[in-house]
This record gives sequence, C-alpha cells and structure tokens, in this order.
Amino acid sequence: MKGMTQATMSDNQPAPAASAVAQGGAPQILLEVRDLKTYYPIYGGLLRRRVGSVYAVDGVSLTINRGQTFGLVGESGCGKTTLGRTILRLEKATAGSVAMDGQDLLAMGGKELKRMRRRMQLIFQDPYASLNPRMPVSDVIGEGLLAQADAQNGWAKREVRDRRVADFLEAVGLRRDYTRRYPHEFSGGQRQRIGIARALSLNPEFVVCDEPVSALDVSIQSQILNLLSELRNEFNLTYLFIAHNLSVVQYFCERIGVMYLGKLVEVADTDDLYEHPRHPYSVALLSAIPVPDPRVRKKRLVLKGEVPSPANPPSGCRFHPRCWLRERLGNPEVCSTEDPALRDLGGGQMSACHFAEQVSVEAAQEAASRQSAIDTVAV
Repeated sequence: MKGMTQATMSDNQPAPAASAVAQGGAPQILLEVRDLKTYYPIYGGLLRRRVGSVYAVDGVSLTINRGQTFGLVGESGCGKTTLGRTILRLEKATAGSVAMDGQDLLAMGGKELKRMRRRMQLIFQDPYASLNPRMPVSDVIGEGLLAQADAQNGWAKREVRDRRVADFLEAVGLRRDYTRRYPHEFSGGQRQRIGIARALSLNPEFVVCDEPVSALDVSIQSQILNLLSELRNEFNLTYLFIAHNLSVVQYFCERIGVMYLGKLVEVADTDDLYEHPRHPYSVALLSAIPVPDPRVRKKRLVLKGEVPSPANPPSGCRFHPRCWLRERLGNPEVCSTEDPALRDLGGGQMSACHFAEQVSVEAAQEAASRQSAIDTVAV
C-alpha cells in the first residue's frame, strides 16, 4: 500500500502534514467549531408564513485535533448528521463559525470553497443508496476527480482518473479490475469500501464518517473499522465518527461528544467518559450497553417519557424532563429555568449539567433500583 500511496500522492498536491500527536509534539487543532446553529424554518397558514423553527443544531462548540478520531453519539434525531453536514457546507448554517486550519469555512464561496472541498469529505451511512446504480465504479469514484480537475493534477484525462481510481480501490482492499463493474455486482461491505475510496480519492485531511458501519453485518463491521484505522494512519486523516453503537465508538474513537436535542451535553476522552461519565444522559446511554456474559444481570436505567420535539425544546436544560438525577435531587428549579453551559470539569472532560459533580455510577445504580418493574420490563 505504501508504494501505491506514494504514486498516488505524486499525482496531486503534497500529502497533508503528519499529525502533531503522531510526531510526539503538542496536539494541533485542525477543526474548530464555535456556537454553530442550524435551524430549519416551519411554514404554516394560507400565506405560508414562517411560524417556527426546528432547532436541529443549537449552539454546538467543539475542537478536533489533527490526526484525531472524534466520536459523536446520541439518540436518533439529536442532530449528529446535521452537524457533520453543516461542517462540510452541505447544509446552510444559521449562525456560528467553522474554522479549518484557521480558515473560516462559512465565509468561503466560489473557487475558494471548491478548493477547500478537496480537504474534507464524507462517507455515507447507506452503501446502497449512496452509489449511483447507473454508473460504473470508475465513474462513481472519478466523478469527484473530474469536478476538481485542473491543469496541475491532470484529472480531466480519462486515463489519469482511471489509474487513480484503481489505486484507491486497491487501497481499500478491492481488485483494480473492478473499475468497470456496477454497484449491484458488489456486496454491502464492498460497496462501503467503494464509498471510502471515493471519499479518499481527493486526498482529504478531514473525513466525516456518518454511521459508516450501521448498515453492515456485524462480521463486516470490524473489517471496515480496521480498514478506516489503517487508512487514517496511512493518509494522516482526521475523523468525525458519527455512530449509535457505543461499543464501536469506544473501540474506534479517542475523544467523544454526546449530543442531546441539538446540543453537546458532554465531551471527554474515551476512557474518562466510559469510566466516569459526568452527565445524567451519558450515564443512561452507557447503561444500555449489553453485557456479553449471560450470567451477569444488569438493570438498565430507563429514561421516562419521549424525546421532546426539536421544534419546541424544553426551557432550561433540555434533558430535565427526563433526568433521573433531577428527580433524585428533589427537582431543583434551576434545571428548568437556566440552560447549563458546557463547562470544564478538569482533565479535558466537559459537561453541560448544573450538578455534574454529583453524577456517579453509584447514584445511577440507586436510581435504576428504584424504577418501577413495568418500566424495566418495557425496556
């Protein structure tokens, strides 16, 4: 693969600099998101006037270091995918800023934005819907190369594109002669490898992985995860890894952000989050991880009620209507009146909870033991 990488890199701009972490230096920030908001309008009435908004992403701030894999977890509809697509300029941001290497992505346009798109790519969730069934693999992967062609890289020439496509098919574990096949001739795992090759063909530095293994068989998931890990080291990539499977995130990511209803409620290193979560929602998510030993009986912490509508979020802390800790503390008023800021608790662990210091595994176990048998059986 190294020979292929050197040859492929020579066809384009120089390879991105190796991560500062890998070189033993201080971490270098690649992506910085500040107070990012993405709202979708709601129209109603005969005149189709705007009557409200869906607060899909509402004030998210995070930083991702070069060479890092940042995981993003949360329930369906919490805004994970919207956040990733907004960062890539596939969705229009309502407010906030996104900076990559100090350059404001939201202020870019025209040719400047087109050049920047080479540095950031997306791996889609569905390997079936994300590939055009009417196009052979050479065109599926080469379409992006043709759009970014210029006099320097020579991607406008068919033979140059086809050679590059074959190189990246080989890099993801597929045969070079698959370039003339169509998507229906491949399995789900092979299709996802093609999607990965398409994302990497432009030599990006930052890749958003939008649940890249959730649609695959369990036996194939580990192969794709190992492939992504190898490619990160080979091409000096930085990942934003969106997922539902907490075990996958624990294995694959170095730092994790937990989202709830459009906001980040906790950000921490992987070991810190799984050993000492500091937000009630994080504790509830971790309690849902199944134990592989059938002899161990684990009582899950059940959250009461449904996830509120993002078009009408609760006042104060958005998690307070379902919070087991608030109920344990006697329903303090501050939870329903003041929106908690994401604050540093030390060691890089951040939590958006007024009573984060009182969150513990022991307190969660006590809350789980007090829940009704009906709630436990329902889960």
